[in-house]
Amino acid sequence: DPVCNVCVNQISDLEPEVDYRAGFQTVSEVVALPSTVPVKQESFFHCDPEEELSPLLGVISDCLYGEEDKGFDWVWDDHCKSSGAFLSCDNRKVSFHSDYSCGTAAIRGNKELADGQHYWEIKMTSPVYGTDMMVGVGTSEVNLEKFKYNFGSLLGHDEDSWGLSYTGLFQHKGDKIKFSSRFGQGSIIGVHLDTWHGTLTFYKNRHCIGVAATRLHNKKLYPMVCSTAAKSSMKVMQACYTPTSLQYLCCARLRQMLPCCPDLFNALDLPPGLRVLLHIQLGWVFSLSSSPEPSEDSDYESCCSEPEDYQCKRCRWT
Repeated sequence: DPVCNVCVNQISDLEPEVDYRAGFQTVSEVVALPSTVPVKQESFFHCDPEEELSPLLGVISDCLYGEEDKGFDWVWDDHCKSSGAFLSCDNRKVSFHSDYSCGTAAIRGNKELADGQHYWEIKMTSPVYGTDMMVGVGTSEVNLEKFKYNFGSLLGHDEDSWGLSYTGLFQHKGDKIKFSSRFGQGSIIGVHLDTWHGTLTFYKNRHCIGVAATRLHNKKLYPMVCSTAAKSSMKVMQACYTPTSLQYLCCARLRQMLPCCPDLFNALDLPPGLRVLLHIQLGWVFSLSSSPEPSEDSDYESCCSEPEDYQCKRCRWT
């Protein structure tokens, strides 16, 4: 939309070097070390370098490559956020710590993720750095101000939330496990909550990372993000909802059978009307790849095929 074309961020001073663990007692011994160097590799779409970063002005444009305005089942909730979070672009873009950072700011979506299939994508629209920047889900019980004055990994610090850090660590109940390679500015993190099978699956640049959690049936969850980095920002690119139906299950199976096919719609001999209908209603299913991202570490295996295969993923909480 036109408003988003003028959304800009500025690179800030890095957050203070504070030992956040002193005020964050619930994390395990394996913690994400604060990063003073922004992660900028592994972008899904590449902006013009002159537009992305101006050495003189220090301004990063809001590159729109890869955005697909297909309608949004939810946006960020202006009434359920930390004091350090600010919204723009029709409440799709959230910016954290506008001046400087003294802790962790967070926000959740404005709609509970009801029964069915939920898929959304979060684009890192600023340099990614600091103690933690996370994408995940949580219940209404999560206290978004818990680490207002502490640098910590908010999502997954308790039993009510699950979060993937830019460092590649996945956290739940305070336990962190290596889950993926790092992601940075320009990366697109996809999240698929399957309430039918009770699973939470993450994607990076539309390639499957893996199933992070299972047995999430009957959980009243909301999409959430958090950041400790000053002048950082994230943007919802799409937020889709699909009922769990035979149509969805068939399309998901087709995607699994042809995991590396870049244009599945044209590869299938479908009537034009059906092709258009599926593109509108289930286009997000066909846009994903179950194969791992080429740049990912070789020791990470893809596990996005069948629900019964989910136990092979290295990270699972029940």
